[in-house]
Amino acid sequence: MDVEALLLSRLQFAFTIAFHIIFPSFTIGLASYLAVLEGLWLTTRNEVFKTLYLFWVKVFAISFGMGVVTGVVMSYELGANWSAFSAMAAPVIGPLLAFEVLTAFFLEASFLGIMLFGWKKVGPGLHFTATALVAIGTLISAFWIISANSWMQYPAGHRLTPEGGLVATSWMEVIFSPTFPARLAHMALAAYLTTSLVVGAAAAWRLLKRPDEPESNMALRMAVGMFAIVAPLQLLVGDISGKQVMHFQPAKLAAIEAFWETKAEQAFHIAAWPDRAVEGNRWEISVPKVGSLITAGSTQAEVKGLKDFAPQDRPPVAIVFWAFRVMVGLGVAMIALGAWGVWLCWRGAPEKNALFLRACVAMGPAGFVAVIAGWVVAEVGRQPWVITGIMRTADGVSPVGAGQVSASLLSFLIVYAVIFSVGVLYILRLIAAGPAPEVVDAAPAVPRAPGSALAAAPNEPEQLDQGDRP
Repeated sequence: MDVEALLLSRLQFAFTIAFHIIFPSFTIGLASYLAVLEGLWLTTRNEVFKTLYLFWVKVFAISFGMGVVTGVVMSYELGANWSAFSAMAAPVIGPLLAFEVLTAFFLEASFLGIMLFGWKKVGPGLHFTATALVAIGTLISAFWIISANSWMQYPAGHRLTPEGGLVATSWMEVIFSPTFPARLAHMALAAYLTTSLVVGAAAAWRLLKRPDEPESNMALRMAVGMFAIVAPLQLLVGDISGKQVMHFQPAKLAAIEAFWETKAEQAFHIAAWPDRAVEGNRWEISVPKVGSLITAGSTQAEVKGLKDFAPQDRPPVAIVFWAFRVMVGLGVAMIALGAWGVWLCWRGAPEKNALFLRACVAMGPAGFVAVIAGWVVAEVGRQPWVITGIMRTADGVSPVGAGQVSASLLSFLIVYAVIFSVGVLYILRLIAAGPAPEVVDAAPAVPRAPGSALAAAPNEPEQLDQGDRP
């Protein structure tokens, strides 16, 4: 095994998946938000909801496209850089990914065109149905990806063949592995949080400049309502998921909390410097007994420490420990922001509080950071296993040299930097332009300049209201 090739392969996959997860975590929530906006418009005929839909669907189109492109790359990486893993796990993982294509991708591909281009061509009921089905498709896609990943975290319903491969013995056990339900809920809520924070930040940015803009006012209140509900719920689901980790992946839990000794009344380490070389924390800021209470539900509960596991079976502690605290710290900040926003809404004017609006703008990227930190905890925390207890990561790599992997990694870095920069800058440009109410005019449509915010919308209803259709 080429150690350098292994390290570079891991870095390459970590880079591509961290880049990719940004877009699904946004589009899953944004698709549902668009369905809600269109449903509210059909119910109330309030043009504010329609204007917001036409605005955010442009952002969705770009983000969805970038998510698809960056996701396709990873399937090639599995064959090029992780062929040993693919050969062993393909009979189990392959069908799960195929189910995603057959269900989610086909559903999204069938109705995405209607959603983006069908305003003038189909009735309002069919268009809303298309939007809702695209939103459902994004959730189905998350279902299969989380199912495959959860099986790798805690494999069930399989057996080893004499040739050293894996085959499924129970697809229900494979799909619904023990950690799957909580992890799926955790990811779905993370997507809704990410979207609501972005929508809230965009609305707050506009309101700082135009306090009386009705579309941004409505978007801000909807965003506040969403993350005020979802952020505390996410904390609850995260706690359930954490307790499952204690039972199914105790080494990961020990790394998350930097527990080295197995004992009852574990302290909760607010901050620490874990050091694998000394098998302990060089320094720590801790609260006595709270670690056992949080992880096991009782201060008297005994929780395993990392010393119970062989050194070669321990995850990289410092990375997991701090990534978890970044995720939780941002989650607490989201809860605080939601509570503040609800209080201001109750007082009647969140859009008038400049400090709150600036806080919303600052928290706009927090969902993305928290999602990436959460995936670092999940993936680095199960090391050194690519399939827990069955295949080590070092055994899953392809027989390629470091030079080949470094060349592809460098190519990815350059191409992704260009794609990400162009895509994100264009999205930010659209957001800065803000939602503009539709102008009904009998005159012929005038082509818009390339810099116009409306120029990005595919075939939007410039002069025809859905209410005017038969």
